Parts: sequence; structure tokens; C-alpha cells
Amino acid sequence: MLQKVLEILNTEKSFDLVRREIAVGGRPACILFVDGMVKDEVMEKMLEYFLKLPEDIFDKAPDMRAFSRMVIPYIEVAESKKPEAACVQILSGVLALAIEGYEELALIDVRTYPVRGVEEPEKDRVMRGSRDGFVETVVFNTALIRRRIRDPKLVMEIQSAGESSHTDIVLCYMSDRADMELVKQMRRRIAELNVHALTMNQESLAEALVRGRWFNPFPKVRYTERPDAAAASVLEGKIVALVDNSPSAMILPSAIFDFFQEADDYYFPPLVGTYLRISRVLIFLATLFFTPVWLLLMQNPGWIPPWLDFIRVQEPNSVPLLMQLLILEFAVDGLRMASLNTPSTLSSAMSIVGGLVLGEFAVSSGWFVPDTILYAAFVAIANYTQPSFELGYAFKFTRIMLLVLTGIWNLWGFSAGLFIFLLAVGCTRTISGKSYLYPLFPFNGRELRQVFFRAKLNSRPHRSREEY
Repeated sequence: MLQKVLEILNTEKSFDLVRREIAVGGRPACILFVDGMVKDEVMEKMLEYFLKLPEDIFDKAPDMRAFSRMVIPYIEVAESKKPEAACVQILSGVLALAIEGYEELALIDVRTYPVRGVEEPEKDRVMRGSRDGFVETVVFNTALIRRRIRDPKLVMEIQSAGESSHTDIVLCYMSDRADMELVKQMRRRIAELNVHALTMNQESLAEALVRGRWFNPFPKVRYTERPDAAAASVLEGKIVALVDNSPSAMILPSAIFDFFQEADDYYFPPLVGTYLRISRVLIFLATLFFTPVWLLLMQNPGWIPPWLDFIRVQEPNSVPLLMQLLILEFAVDGLRMASLNTPSTLSSAMSIVGGLVLGEFAVSSGWFVPDTILYAAFVAIANYTQPSFELGYAFKFTRIMLLVLTGIWNLWGFSAGLFIFLLAVGCTRTISGKSYLYPLFPFNGRELRQVFFRAKLNSRPHRSREEY
């Protein structure tokens, strides 16, 4: 058994795969582990304990299972007869103990991964509430959820995927509230994953679980880096998928209205939470129609009522309004990508150069009119009123489609773009196969009311399985 494991691991070529020869109760033994992934203090104490064992200890332990129960002074211990499975555990950070005379290996979970603190995530900040966030270690993430839901009905199933990575994937759900058919479906799809590695962590898993057409930009998976938001979703009957090495959770199934929720809605009184939610929905919807409607009115000046005369373009320009809006759409993304790659010490200077200098010279040169820069800036800022980047880009692609169709075919183009948008949203299905527009279609008045109005926390009903 030990020789087969050594052949698979090839410890002579990898310096971080440590092989240590010791004696346990007078018998030759060997321990295998990955350097940097084990707790040194615990190992030192166990080695000291093993070296002091008497020789007659093996008379009471005929096999490794009995030996681990009677002798090994640690909590998480397992035995393995399969060399391949043992190698996966060793490469995951588990300590393996082999003793002459035993066919099995003892797998002692003394691993510790390099991990950052559970500080508040940069992306999902709140004005009030918890300040902890998910990290890259899946065990810590499950503990953060379990700390908030102390219910034995909370189930956390672990699987692995990837022929090379063997990435751990945990499905968290309430056994009495989740859709068990969806749980079985996700469990089966994870088991059937035929990939070498989940190189992009959650995105690789999402593309395998959520099978849709590539040209449909609307997201079917909601992500969060907040344990409180993930725990609340589990209590609502949803399924949360945690992937090792990823500091965020996948919430399934997710309809379009789920992306408009934020933790701040529930950390303030109902009236304030309702105002925040309605403002967020209206402002984000304005990002879709603001510039296309303005372009439509500029192409048909006779439609502008007298009280909106101020939106007319007063200054002559050499570039068509459609081209100005499209260029600004791509320029905003360019500035966003530049800010991500800019060192933090230079980010302020980059923002000033991008926002003031480029905008001022663009207007002075005659390329753009101030109106288009103002409206593009509003749309860019309003995109951040909701936390989902995926939904923001879905609306961005729809907005560009509306701009192009409106600029080419005027009102008919705008109407066609609006029809395509409604058709795409209406035909989209969640991972469970239900409507993407629930609770609007199929209509559920109680749930639709809660999309806009935040109810009291102690009276908020849980969704049933059938509603998904």
C-alpha cells in the first residue's frame, strides 16, 4: 500500500511532498504530508506520542482501524485501502501514517490552509450589520453559515470535481424547505462533471450546472460574499453552493427579482428598507431606458413636450449622437478595467484624469456634447445600485442593442429592441426550470409585494418548494 502511494506521489521529485521515516512501537513507520499545509505543533506532539508507544500496543490493535481508535490522539482520523483516494487526501493537506504490518493507511486531518481574515468583503459592504465575509477555505465558510443556522435540518453535502484539482464543493440547504429534486439534479451534475480542473472556481461550476444558451446574458446564479445573506437564502428554501478556493457563495435558484435584494434592506426598519429597495429597482431600470429614450426624442424633436425642452442638444457636434453614446459605453468599461489594474496608490489620480481631463477635452474638441457625457455618467454610476455585475452587464448589452436599433430604425427599432428584451427575459428559466420572472409570472401577489416592500422580519413567510 505504501509503495503504491509513493509511486503515485513521486515524492523524490517534489520537494514539498515530505516523507518522514519513524518508528512506532518498535515497528518501522512512515508519515507523508505536504509541507505548509499541516499544523506543526500538532504533528510534533503526535510524533512524540508515537515514539513513546510500547511494543505490545500492536497486540491490542490487529489492524489500522483498531490502532487509530485506541492510539491516535486526534479527532479527525480515517482509514483507507485505496492508494488513489489516499493520494488525493494527502495532496489536500491530510497527514498519512503507514505502519509495517497494516494494509491500510491512517489519514489524520491536521491540515491548515493559508487564509486571510474574515473581514467585511469589499464588494458587499453594508451600512449596518455583520462585518464578516467568506474566505477561500470552504470549511471556514460552512462554519460561518452554521453559526447563524443552528438547526439539524441544515444539510451540508460535500463532493469533489475535477480530475486534477479534486475541488471540494459543498451544497448547503434546509432539508424541509429546499427543492429536493433540484438538490438531486445538482448532485448528479456535479458527479458527472468531466473536467480536468475547476480553474475558474465558481464560474467553471456555474457553466456546468446552469446549461443555457451563450447569447442569453441574463444570469441564473446569484453570488454573495456575505454569510448573513447566504444564511437568509438557505432559510428561504434556496440552495447555496460553496466552492473551495472561492470567497463567495452561489445561490440557486435565482430569478431576476432576487438580484435586486441587498443586506441593507433588512438591517434598517421596514420603511427605510422599502425606500432603499424601490429606489434601487427604479434607478437600475432607468439605466436600461434612459439613453435609448433620450436618443429617440433627439431623433424626433417634435415629440419633446415644452417642459422637457432643456434636454435638447443646443451645441452643434460633428459626431452623431448614436456614435457618441456607443463610444462612451465602451469608454466607461475601459476606465473600469483600467482602475482594476491600477495600483491603489495611483487609483485616485487615474480617476481624476479619466473623469475630468478626458471629459473636458472630449467636449472642447467637439467630439462630444456635454449632454451625452452627463447621461453616460449617470448610467455608469447607477449600474452600481445593485450588487450583481452579471445583471449589470446583461442590462448593458440590452441597452446597447436598444441604442443601435433606435439609431437605425427610430421608433420601430426601439419597439423591436423592447420586444426582444421582454422575449429574452420571458423565455429565460431558472436552474430549476421555473419562470425567471417569478413572482410576476406566474403571478404571486404576496411575493411580488415583498419585491418592493420590505416586510417585518418576524413575519416574513418562507417560500414553499412548489414556488421554485
